[in-house]
Amino acid sequence: MAAWSRALTREGVKVGLVPTMGALHAGHQALIRAARLQCDAVVVSIFVNPTQFGPREDFSRYPRRLSRDQALCRTEGVDIVFAPDRTAMYPEGFQTVVSVPGIARCWEGAARPMHFQGVATIVTKLLCLTQPDAAFFGQKDYQQAALIRRMVADLNIGCAIMVLPTVREEDGLALSSRNAYLSPTERKAAPILFQSLTAGAEGIYKGSRVSKDIVRVMTDVIAREPKVRVEYLAVCHPTTLESLTTIRNDCVLLGAVRVGAIRLIDNLPVTAKPVGSRRRSGG
Repeated sequence: MAAWSRALTREGVKVGLVPTMGALHAGHQALIRAARLQCDAVVVSIFVNPTQFGPREDFSRYPRRLSRDQALCRTEGVDIVFAPDRTAMYPEGFQTVVSVPGIARCWEGAARPMHFQGVATIVTKLLCLTQPDAAFFGQKDYQQAALIRRMVADLNIGCAIMVLPTVREEDGLALSSRNAYLSPTERKAAPILFQSLTAGAEGIYKGSRVSKDIVRVMTDVIAREPKVRVEYLAVCHPTTLESLTTIRNDCVLLGAVRVGAIRLIDNLPVTAKPVGSRRRSGG
């Protein structure tokens, strides 16, 4: 992998990386297509990273569909599928970790204490191996994208981090490999998370600037669905992810819920403008 990338770099070829854990879906396809448009050669990495899973999380049953993923990559014109095994990425004696403690301490980092250290370490390794000009991530994992941007800037890695809007089902549910775990009744309930974020954004558009009021609006929406339990709902600074008391400019609404036993996350970036002005939000 490294030799291939070095050879292309010497020839002036622009390489794009789409890091994944496999079980590819339309959200990954959108990232691959963006990479294809912006780069000369596209690498898709497929590696279910054990170091970002906690001891009671779903590493062992995380969906692994390499043949199907490879077929999708061929259809999308991917140049290289990089699918190393665990011993290649974490050989005997491996000790080094990468940590971004500021961004990692809250929200997903608080719920999953070692998760972001695992993410930062494996993404650093993938960037070193593939040496891309640009790497493509989805906005659905908002905190992850913010952490990777901070890490790349801090370590002078020299790779552009491109974050693309979340791809959603028609009812608003953010695409995720874990959606496959949902039962039919749980799947029907799952869009309530995005509905709650949308209700929070509407409150901001209508002039509310007190974060606790927006959180209350979002919580009330979730309460309509008895199958869903809130882990957190928050109004945060879009870069640092620190919780905001008052909303003045851009912010991001973050949410994590459990639908039955399945944990789902989502987010909605919002720009606060004077009441009556034109709206703008991500997602």
